[in-house]
Amino acid sequence: MSIWTRITEALSALTAGEGLSAVFDKLRSPPERSVAFTIAVIALGAKMAKADGVVTRDEVTAFREVFQVAEGDTEGAARVFNLARQDVAGFDDYARRIAAMFHDQPEMLSDLMEGLFHIAMADGTYHPNEDAFLEDVARIFGLSETAFAILRARFVPDTSPLPHTVLGIAPNASLEEARAAWRKLVRANHPDALVARGLPQEAIRMAEKRMIDINRAWETLSGKAI
Repeated sequence: MSIWTRITEALSALTAGEGLSAVFDKLRSPPERSVAFTIAVIALGAKMAKADGVVTRDEVTAFREVFQVAEGDTEGAARVFNLARQDVAGFDDYARRIAAMFHDQPEMLSDLMEGLFHIAMADGTYHPNEDAFLEDVARIFGLSETAFAILRARFVPDTSPLPHTVLGIAPNASLEEARAAWRKLVRANHPDALVARGLPQEAIRMAEKRMIDINRAWETLSGKAI
């Protein structure tokens, strides 16, 4: 059963009058968290798309890139997107429910933020309203200012992605500390680790770019040390 079939079933379980935000209260068990994760990225992405006032084809395409939406599953993804846009609940309500769902898996919240950054940058522009939106979501998720800065540095072109920032270490960290941080990030972003924490297979492609940035940061630092 594909994740999109499971998403359709989750939406069908909503009773009359329930908004999309109610889905997050119904999908708390670990086996269904991958469904909740996918719905969360699309739903918050729809709310974010309203932040800059324009929903572009690039942003819609970004959903397909992150989740590899097949032609036959487009309708399911569109339904989630439209339900989120029409839901009277604000993005902060969504974010709080999602934060509560993944309170024991903070790394999932970081993964979700990464998906939102991917969507925000799909049209090549980082709108101030998108930045404010993502900062608010990150705050609700409990991400530190440093963690948010690392994500922004990796995705926003005019932000300098310094290697120390990408690895999450101090500018004066030793090469040994940099190596340890790099190895820890490589282990954490191995496909097996991503599957183990419930990241849906459709979203693991996000980790590919992350690993490129992590390895490039290490190569830069280790090269300077030679």
